[in-house]
Amino acid sequence: MNTGSSPQVGQIVRILKGKDAGEAAVVIAVVDSRFVYIADGDKRKFDSPKKKNIQHLELIPFISSEIVDSLEETGRVTNGKLRFAVMKYGVPAGKSANEKGD
Repeated sequence: MNTGSSPQVGQIVRILKGKDAGEAAVVIAVVDSRFVYIADGDKRKFDSPKKKNIQHLELIPFISSEIVDSLEETGRVTNGKLRFAVMKYGVPAGKSANEKGD
């Protein structure tokens, strides 16, 4: 299901399983070899990240340097930076264009 490599902090992922399937998010912490914490800055804020099994994620080969730098410097990242990273990848946070209707 995933690319086979281990996820890294700041990496963009596509959610494959669960109610947020098909949406993109950013890895903000790696728990162990099976779990990561993800957030998108919109529905899932930095202060309440989602713990996900990496088997339920598709790892995108793009790592946001802004997210990595912010986490290394302050230990935090703003929700705006998370939204920007997801939008820069090309997948809107929140509802997809198909769900909006127009």
